[in-house]
Amino acid sequence: MAEYVVHKLSHALEGLRGWDESPWGTAPWLEISHFRLESSSHHPRTRAKLFYNRDGLFGLFQVLDRYVRCRRTGFQEAVYKDSCVEFFVQPKPESGYFNFEFNCGGAALMYYITDPVRTAEGFRAFTRLSKADGDLVRVRTTLPQVVEPEIQAETTWYLQFFIPFSLLRKYAGEVKSSSEAVWRANFYKCGDETSHPHWAAWSPVDELNFHLPRCFGMLRFEE
Repeated sequence: MAEYVVHKLSHALEGLRGWDESPWGTAPWLEISHFRLESSSHHPRTRAKLFYNRDGLFGLFQVLDRYVRCRRTGFQEAVYKDSCVEFFVQPKPESGYFNFEFNCGGAALMYYITDPVRTAEGFRAFTRLSKADGDLVRVRTTLPQVVEPEIQAETTWYLQFFIPFSLLRKYAGEVKSSSEAVWRANFYKCGDETSHPHWAAWSPVDELNFHLPRCFGMLRFEE
């Protein structure tokens, strides 16, 4: 099972910081390298890092990409159809999980899912996070909101996010971020409606479906 150790910060991160810039330069990274066979020949190298402090989780994606496209700009739109990175997290085993999906322009889709069986409405049991909840998640990206036409040249882009623990507690109840806590999580890269669609995971999924908690890896917190 894939495993990542989340290091602790004593302060908050303000503004978008570079991949090698302090403090990100000291964080371990993971790679989203398990591409589904249904993918095109385009396999963008995608890496991610996490930090946490007393208030929440900070994340940074680095994507060495091509065929970059971004058309959705609104909250809860189908951002996975654009050039997109995703972070799914289950803070405790008896809870549901959150899917935080971000296109390269910074638009987001966010659910809390307790039963991921697919239905015509989406899932058997889930809650769409409200706009007020979504506004608590801070997103910074190096690309504009809209990328159209598609950028076909090699392009490196970054996306940084912050998810407050208070938001996770609202849906999942009390959550622990300490050395005895083990969370389940996965990281993804996709681009369903780009010219070269692809689907990749950090912890490999055994079918073309990212909503598989059984395939999540582990997050451990370093004090």
